[in-house]
Amino acid sequence: MPRPTTLAIVLAAGEGTRMKSAVPKVLHRVGGRTLIGHVMSTLAAAGADAVAVVVGPDRADVAAEVRRFAPAAEVFEQRERLGTAHAVLAARSAIARGYDRILVVFGDTPLVRRETMTGLAEAAGDAAVAVLGFRPRDPAGYGRLVMRGGALVAIREEKDASADEKAIGLCNAGLMALGGATALSLLERIGNDNAKREFYLTDVVSLAVSSGLKTATLEADEEDVLGVNDRAQLAAAEAVFQDRARAAALAGGVTLVAPETVFFAADTVLGRDVVVEPFVVFGPGVTVGDGTVIKAFAHLNGFEKGKVGTVAVGEEVELGPFARLRAGAAIGNAAHIGNFVEVKASDVGEGAKVNHLTYIGDASVGAGSNVGAGTITCNYDGYGKYRTEIGPGAFIGSNSSLVAPVRIGAGAYVGSGSVVTADVPDGALAVGRGRQVNKDGWADEFRRTKGKG
Repeated sequence: MPRPTTLAIVLAAGEGTRMKSAVPKVLHRVGGRTLIGHVMSTLAAAGADAVAVVVGPDRADVAAEVRRFAPAAEVFEQRERLGTAHAVLAARSAIARGYDRILVVFGDTPLVRRETMTGLAEAAGDAAVAVLGFRPRDPAGYGRLVMRGGALVAIREEKDASADEKAIGLCNAGLMALGGATALSLLERIGNDNAKREFYLTDVVSLAVSSGLKTATLEADEEDVLGVNDRAQLAAAEAVFQDRARAAALAGGVTLVAPETVFFAADTVLGRDVVVEPFVVFGPGVTVGDGTVIKAFAHLNGFEKGKVGTVAVGEEVELGPFARLRAGAAIGNAAHIGNFVEVKASDVGEGAKVNHLTYIGDASVGAGSNVGAGTITCNYDGYGKYRTEIGPGAFIGSNSSLVAPVRIGAGAYVGSGSVVTADVPDGALAVGRGRQVNKDGWADEFRRTKGKG
């Protein structure tokens, strides 16, 4: 028997005026990933066969973000905001293709688990309408799921609810699944005979019941269905995400010395026996190999200029404290990246040491090299970026400036305080500084002329 097919419809047309932002609500971020990015990723994990996303007018930015996660997704516009059922019907052509189940989710609800989405879709295989409910600590303001004989018969908005209905603790989470055979006919029967003159998706429940069709309910935890409508809810969603990420890291064999101080991104990957000291931040695009120690106040982030790059840290690396790895940083096994070192768009080879107060940008640092304190790869001239190549086993003396493009040969030495502007051959010594001159008695004479002697 063929596997049932599922069309997921993501409603992402809300303006999000309560965010007080020029950025569309669904493009705000939790764990370094956009709200709608979370939803799209979860749908992919849940095995949705097709995705249709309903956006507001002229929202090419939202459409682009959708296709970054699901290139084959269809995007539909809801040009007039006439309610949730009206938004779903913006994807009418996709619904009409005859999928077995139609899953309706929201682009501003980023914490819904894969298991919840699959369970809701599966429930629609046996029912015309399956609704996700939850039991909030405070049900005020939520629609109530009205049950009769153990079956869902209506979703009652609070303003329309009787006293008995307001006492119901099971509330509407918003997510819903429809049986494909009856979805379009039920949606098209929804009217707008209400104070707002809008077409409410919740009315599909009573329409199904009046037609003798089966309904179903599933329950989720309150945190799973947290919607984001303002900055406070965005912060609350971030807190839930971080708690989950920390728990997953600990369960996966990572030591977090002070878990509540470590912040993860949605795609952070840490190997076994990684140790993370307090106040470490992982931005998007970071992977860390087994046995690496990340010391306090390190910051690893592949997200720059609106795009996610990569930060790859090998095995048995010592990183930090106060180290910064930016997009394009690749740190080889057993390398040392120490305090106040920044690495960007650079490869640091196996066993290399960059221990203090150094900037490595657009560079290759060979295996076993040692880069002294205060070294800078001068990679930018105001117009273009240029690379520095440091060969294996090279030694760069402290307080050196390597002016790119330049190559330091294998096993070469650079004298401390040098400004290197030309290639250094393998095994050579480069000294690029003025010759020291001592003037005997000068300091004493200077003080006397100033009346200090």
